[in-house]
Amino acid sequence: MKKKESGARGHTGRREFGGASQRRSLRKGQRSSRARSEGSSAMTSTGQDSSTKQRRSRHNPQSSPQDSSATLRGVKKGTALHSSPNLAEVKKKGKMKKLSQAVEDDLVVGLKGLDLNPEPRVSFGTGLVFDEQLNDFHCLWDDSFPECPERLLAIKEQLILENLLDRCVSFQARFAEKEELMLVHSLEYIDLMETTQYMNEGELRILAGTYDSVYLHPNSYSCACLATGSVLRLVDAVLGAEIRNGMAVIRPPGHHAQHSLMDGYCMFNHVAVAARYAQKKHRIQRVLIVDWDVHHGQGTQFIFDQDPSVLYFSIHRYEHGRFWPHLKASNWSTTGSGQGQGCTINVPWNQVGMRDADYIAAFLHILLPVAFEFQPQLVLVAAGFDALRGDPKGEMAATPAGFAHLTHFLMGLAGGKLIMSLEGGYNLHALAKGVSASLHTLLGDPCPMLESPGVPCASAQTSISCTLEALEPFWEILARSVQPQEEDEVEEDKVEEEDEEDRWEAAGLPMDTWPVLQDRTGLVYDEKMMSHCNLWDNHHPETPQRILRIMCHLEELGLAARCLILPVRPAMDAELLTCHSAEYVERVRATEKMKTRELHREGANFDSIYICPSTFACAQLATGAACCLVEAVLSGEVLNGVAIVRPPGHHAEPDAACGFCFFNSVAVAARHAQAIAGRALRILIVDWDVHHGNGTQHMFEDDPSVLYVSLHRYDHGTFFPMGDEGASSQVGRAAGIGFTVNVPWNGPRVGDADYLTAWHRLVLPIAYEFNPELVLVSAGFDAAQGDPLGGCQVTPEGYAHLTHLLMGLANGRIILILEGGYNLASISESMAACTHSLLGDPPPPLTLLRPPQPGALASITQTIQVHRRYWRSLRMMKMDDKEECSSSQPKMKNPVSPKGETTPKAAVSAKKSPLGNAKSETAKAVLAQDQPSEQAVGAATLAETSSNEPTGRSTVNQHASASATNNVPNQTTSEEAVGETEPIHTPLASCTDKQITEASPIQGATAQQAPDQLTGRFGSLKLRSGAQEAPESEAGLLAEAAGGQDTNSLMLTQGFGNFNAQDVFYAVTPLSWCPHLVAVCPIPEAGLDMSQPCETCGTCQENWVCLTCYQVYCSRYVNGHMVHHHEASEHPLVLSCVDLSTWCYLCHAYVHHQDLQDVKNAAHQNKFGEDIPHSH
Repeated sequence: MKKKESGARGHTGRREFGGASQRRSLRKGQRSSRARSEGSSAMTSTGQDSSTKQRRSRHNPQSSPQDSSATLRGVKKGTALHSSPNLAEVKKKGKMKKLSQAVEDDLVVGLKGLDLNPEPRVSFGTGLVFDEQLNDFHCLWDDSFPECPERLLAIKEQLILENLLDRCVSFQARFAEKEELMLVHSLEYIDLMETTQYMNEGELRILAGTYDSVYLHPNSYSCACLATGSVLRLVDAVLGAEIRNGMAVIRPPGHHAQHSLMDGYCMFNHVAVAARYAQKKHRIQRVLIVDWDVHHGQGTQFIFDQDPSVLYFSIHRYEHGRFWPHLKASNWSTTGSGQGQGCTINVPWNQVGMRDADYIAAFLHILLPVAFEFQPQLVLVAAGFDALRGDPKGEMAATPAGFAHLTHFLMGLAGGKLIMSLEGGYNLHALAKGVSASLHTLLGDPCPMLESPGVPCASAQTSISCTLEALEPFWEILARSVQPQEEDEVEEDKVEEEDEEDRWEAAGLPMDTWPVLQDRTGLVYDEKMMSHCNLWDNHHPETPQRILRIMCHLEELGLAARCLILPVRPAMDAELLTCHSAEYVERVRATEKMKTRELHREGANFDSIYICPSTFACAQLATGAACCLVEAVLSGEVLNGVAIVRPPGHHAEPDAACGFCFFNSVAVAARHAQAIAGRALRILIVDWDVHHGNGTQHMFEDDPSVLYVSLHRYDHGTFFPMGDEGASSQVGRAAGIGFTVNVPWNGPRVGDADYLTAWHRLVLPIAYEFNPELVLVSAGFDAAQGDPLGGCQVTPEGYAHLTHLLMGLANGRIILILEGGYNLASISESMAACTHSLLGDPPPPLTLLRPPQPGALASITQTIQVHRRYWRSLRMMKMDDKEECSSSQPKMKNPVSPKGETTPKAAVSAKKSPLGNAKSETAKAVLAQDQPSEQAVGAATLAETSSNEPTGRSTVNQHASASATNNVPNQTTSEEAVGETEPIHTPLASCTDKQITEASPIQGATAQQAPDQLTGRFGSLKLRSGAQEAPESEAGLLAEAAGGQDTNSLMLTQGFGNFNAQDVFYAVTPLSWCPHLVAVCPIPEAGLDMSQPCETCGTCQENWVCLTCYQVYCSRYVNGHMVHHHEASEHPLVLSCVDLSTWCYLCHAYVHHQDLQDVKNAAHQNKFGEDIPHSH
C-alpha cells in the first residue's frame, strides 16, 4: 500500500503511514469490497435460517438493527458523515408518525415495564430458614432410617463452624396454609395427611405401607407444612426485595410428592407449591425449577408436565431404569406434553461415580442455554446432596465445590432471584459440607477450584447428547451444526484420552478454601495515562477521554467507591522484557526525546500507530498498573480487579507496536503472575476485543501454561489485523499446540446470544478442563452495540453475564484489563456492567435474546471441530456416541426396588436359579402386555425384615402385623409405571384419591385388589416354587426381582391355574433392542445341541450358549463358567438352554429382538423337535 501523507486516515482512524509489513494490506477496521459482499451474503439481519423458523419462538425476538458499520464504509474515521447529524432522529420521528395509536399505546406499556435506570436496583443479603421444630419427627419403627433429624443437626453444626449463620438474614419459618397447599395437592389428600396427627403407631405404619418409601409420625404433617411454609417465606422475601437469594434448610423433603400421593420420604412438594405461589401472589410468569437430587423428582415433573410457564430440569441417577423411582418418564426422551412440551428436561446418569465435570457439562450444554432463552423470573432449586461422594444412596462422586459452581451458574439467572430448598442427602458429613458450599456461594464467596482434569466421562457425554437431541426441536438456542468425526480423528481421540489422563496436576488450593476478604474488587486508574494523544488528529478514536469517561461513570454509579483503589506504578524494564525485546523497549523509550516530525516518522514505521512524547510513559504506566493488580490479587489483598488503562496492548508484538498498542499489558501481567508464583501458573487469557489479539497469541503460542482464547471479527481474513492469524486453524505450536483458541466471526451484528453460545459450548468447557489458577481478560469493548469499528451488538448486560460465568474459575481470581472500545457511552456502560459482576451483583436479565446467527454457529462449530482433538470436553456430540438417541425408548426397564437402591444385576439375570440345591420348577405365565396402567404394583417399596443396613433397602414399609399386611393394598404413585408403561401426566389423580380413601385404615376400610385388577399391570411373569427354602441371599434376589418388595407382597391366590400359595410371580421386561446384537454370529453348520454339558465342569444343570462362539458353559448359579467366559472373551450375548431367553452382559438385561429369532427357533427345534409356535 502506498504511504499516505501526514494527517491522512483510513477507515479506522488509525494512522496509515507507510513502513508497515506488506503482509497487512489493510489497516485496522478496513474491509475490502470483496469481503463486504461476502460478509453481507453470509449473515442475515435476523440470524435465522429455515430450520430455526420451524422452532417455537417463546419471546418473539425482534430482528437485529442494521449493521452500524455499514454507514461508515468508505468514510475516514473521525470525520462526520455526509448526512445531517440529526438525520437519524428525523427518520425515527417519521416512522413514529406512521404508527397507529394502538401500536403507540403498546409501545408505551412495554417501555413502562422496562427498568430504564442505568444503575440496576440491587438487593443484598442471603436469607436462611432453619427451625428446630423440623426435627420433631422421625421413624417410630426404624431408628436407622436415613431421613432422620440428625441431618439438620449436622448441617447446623457445619454452618456454625464456618460462621455462616451469622452472615445470613434469618427468617422465621411459618406454616403453609391449606389454600397454599391446594395450589398443588388435592384437598382430600391434605385432609388425609392431617388426620395422621391423631393416629397411633400401628395405624401410621399401616398407612405408610400403602405408599412407596415413606414413614409417618404424628408430627409429620405439621413439619411438612412448616417446611413448605419456610420456602414460601423466602419467596416473599426474595420477590419483595428484602433479600437477594435464600436457602431453606428443611425436612421432610418434597420433590417426590405428587398431587395426591406421598412418595420417597415426601409429603408435600415444597418447590412445586412455591412455584405456584410465586405465580399467583407475585404475578411471576416464568419459573425455573432445577432438581439436582440424585433421585428423579417425578412428583414435580408430573405436576408441571403440561405447563409452559414452569421449566423443570432434573439431573439424576437412572441407570437405564434400574435406579429408583424406575420410571421411563425419568429418561431423556420425556420432554413434557401438550403446551408444556419441551419444558421438561431430564439428564439421566446411567452409571455411578459421576463427578463434578459431568454435572458442569450438563449445565453448560443444556440448562444454561435453555434458561437464557426461557428467561425465568425466579429460580427454585430442589437441592438434594445425595450425589456427593460418600453418600450411600447416590454412589456418585460430586464434591461440595462442584455444587458451589452449579449454584454460581444459577445465580446469573433471573436477576439473581434464587431459592434453594433442601431435599435429600444421607451422608451427614457430606450433606453438611454440600449445604455450606452452596450457602457460601449464595453469600458471594468465590467458588473453590475443582479437581483436574474437568472432563465429562463418555457416559455423561452420551446422556447429554441424547437430551440435546430430544430438546433441539423446542429451543432455538440449541440449534447446532454438527459434522461427524473423521475416522482417523476418532482413533487419535482414543490415544489422546489415554495419554491425557494425568495431564494436569491437582489444584494447589484446598478444595474447600473460602477466602474472607475485606475488599472484593481492586481498581487501578491514573489520569496521567491521558497524556498519550494524537498530535495530528483530535478525532482519533483511541482518545484520552476513553478512560476518563469510564472512571467518571463508575464514580457516578457508586461502583468506584465499592472498589479498593490501588496505587499504580510504571512497569519495570525486567517486567517488560518478559514479553518484549530489549531493542524494542529502548526504541519506544527513545520517542520521549523526539521532535514532532521524528515522532510522525517513527509512528509511520508501525501499523496503525501514533506516537507523542508521553507515549512511552503512558504505555509503561498502563502495563505497570496491570502488574500492580496482579500482585494484589495473588497476595489476597483483593479477589478480583479491573484495570482502566490506555494505551491498549493486545496487538503489541515482542518487537513492534501495532494497532494502537505499544506494550502488551495482559501478556506482561501473565508473566508477572508466574514470576510471583515462582512456577508456570496456569493462566487463562480471554480476549473479547473485536480485533484479534495477534500480539498476545504470538507471545504464548508455544506455551502450554497459558491458554489464549480470542473471539473476534475475522471476515475471512479481511478484518484488522488481517491475514490468517485469527483463523480457527491457528492452534499454537510445539508444546503449546491446542492452547491457542480462535473463534473468528465472519460478519457483523454478532451479539449476546452468539457470545453466550460460544461461552457455553466452547470457552467454558475448555476453561474448566484447563482449570486455570488466574484469569486475565483483554476487555476491549469494541464489540459493544454502537461501536464505530466493531459493527457488533453485544450489550452491557451481555458483558456482565460473560464476566459472571468466568468468575467461577480460578477461585474467583479474575482481572479485566481495558483494551479497545471507541464509543464512549458504550465502553462506560459495558465496563460498569462488568464491574457490577466483579463486585458480586447479579447480572441483569437479558431481554429479547435472539437465537445465535447461523454464521456465528458455523464459526463456533468450526473451532470445536478443530480443537476437539486437543480438548476432551469438546467431544460432546460425537455422532458415533448417539446411537442410543436414535430410538425414543430407553434402553432398559428393570423391576423396581426401594428408593436409593439399584436392582442388582444378579437379580435381573436370575431368570433361572436353583433355590438351595434343588433346581426350581419353572412355568411361564404370559399376561396382557402394553396395557396402560395407572398404578405399578411392583413399586411399593418394602424391605425385608432381616435387613440390617441403615442406608440400604428401606425398612419403612415393613408390615405392622400379618393382618394389616393382608388387608391393606400396596399403593404407589399413580403416575408411576413398571416396564414400558407410560405415566399419567395429569396432576389430577382422582383415581388415586379414590384408592387412598378406600385403603384408609382410619375408616376401617380394607379394600383388597382383585387378582384380575393386578394382572394387567405386568408384562410377562414367571412362576417359582420353593421360594420359602431360599437362603437369605436368594430371598433378597427374589425380593428385588419382585419389584423391591417382600416376596409375599406380590403373591397371587387365584386366576392363574393350579399352584401353591408359596409360588411367586415377578415382572421381567426384556429390551426390545440392544446395541450389541451385531455380536451374534451365524449358527454353526452342525447346528445347536441344547443338551450339551458345560465345557468346563461338565454339568447339565443350567447352561447357556454363547451367541458369538457357540460354546456352552454353566450359569452363575451353578459354577459361573459362562460369566468367566464373558469376562475373558467379552462376548456379550448368551442364550439359555433351559427357557431360550437371551441375556446381554453389557446391557445387564434380557433382550427380545427379531435378529435373535433364527437362533431361538433353531434351539427350539433341537429342544422340542418343532418350530416356535408363536413368534412375537
